[in-house]
Amino acid sequence: MEYAKQKLSEEKVFKDPVHRYVHVRDQVIWDLIGTKEFQRLRRIRQLGTTYLVFHGAEHSRFNHSLGVYEVVRRIVDNVFHGRPEWNEEERLLVLCAALLHDLGHGPFSHAFENVFKTDHEYFTRQILLGDTEVNAVLKRVSEDFPEKVAQVIEKTYENQLVVSLISSQIDADRMDYLQRDAYYTGVSYGHFDMERILRVMRPRKGKVVIKSSGMHAVEDYIMSRYQMYLQVYFHPVSRSAEVLLNNILKRTKDLYEQGYQFAVEPVHFKSFFENNITVEDYIELDEYLLVTYFKSWMKEKDPILSDLSARFVNRKLFKYTNLNPEEEPGRFERLKELFEKAGVDTDYYIYHDCTSDLPYDYYEPDKETDKFPIFLEMPNGEIRELSQESFIVDAIAGRMKKDHKVYYPKEVLMDPNLDPALKAEIEKLLNNSGR
Repeated sequence: MEYAKQKLSEEKVFKDPVHRYVHVRDQVIWDLIGTKEFQRLRRIRQLGTTYLVFHGAEHSRFNHSLGVYEVVRRIVDNVFHGRPEWNEEERLLVLCAALLHDLGHGPFSHAFENVFKTDHEYFTRQILLGDTEVNAVLKRVSEDFPEKVAQVIEKTYENQLVVSLISSQIDADRMDYLQRDAYYTGVSYGHFDMERILRVMRPRKGKVVIKSSGMHAVEDYIMSRYQMYLQVYFHPVSRSAEVLLNNILKRTKDLYEQGYQFAVEPVHFKSFFENNITVEDYIELDEYLLVTYFKSWMKEKDPILSDLSARFVNRKLFKYTNLNPEEEPGRFERLKELFEKAGVDTDYYIYHDCTSDLPYDYYEPDKETDKFPIFLEMPNGEIRELSQESFIVDAIAGRMKKDHKVYYPKEVLMDPNLDPALKAEIEKLLNNSGR
């Protein structure tokens, strides 16, 4: 039998806390799950440093990827199946893209990418198309199948209906991670009626639409996402841990370039320092390996690397204040000057961080965007963009939410030898935020 159509002799089932079960019937999907590149995702946390705030957030990109696959499987097998607008020949393609969409994420994704200027989307493509076990499985379907999967993930695939299932403003990716992250962090914000949304989804030419009768379920989904970003994804303490991660990696890179002799040589980072990264080098890295290095570097002779590593491992995080250097450049620069007088290296111990999110982006015909808006199908068959019908969504559509923080080591202010006048001025600047 043709490999693409091969079914397992018995359905495999993963018990899942969010979707109850993840069903695998296709041999291709089962073989992809077994590859070393996909198994590596067990060692990459879905929420990076958030486990240092919400202690239950230990879930991985492995179980998120299975969840996205399961949501797409339900859509194409239960909702779209048999509808004339849906091409059954693209079923396996979208299932593979859903399963593999996060394949290129590195350890503690954002901090890692920030220091080494890597791009997880680029490495997803390299893993799909390179000399990997994943590529070998996909090529058994057809020679051009790996490229097609890459195109769906990159949003360049010809049939945008397929793309929108895993990359739009109401896609399987978001529907899984909101619920999964809410479950593992223990918050109530990310819950919404996914079953209702799936029931009212319809395939149309080039896009997915939602029956207008399901609009209120979609409003609930949009607000759930908005609240999750404010309460979980933008959490200032989690961002403090990311600042430490960023500065550990930055210090390691700076020391390497200075010719510093490490007690524990960062051999797994050399290609990243020298900007000649191979797919093999990239796949070798996971969060287990990074934390092992951090524990070793706690004993390094370099006091900055040692201190930053110990802070991360033992959760001695930086404190923060609300401060936007773009609006208050004088205050920020003066704060840095004062910390330098107090003996702090501001290259590694004072850090400005800004997070931003657009809860929902409505459609503007003359504006280029890769965000598919959410479309409602009215009872008369007319297609309307969501914010045209929903007062709730219209109220937040197109409004960018930004949050600025400056992070610093509070221990400096507890030093009994610190000049009292210097301490008083620092505290005044820190407390001038109204927080």
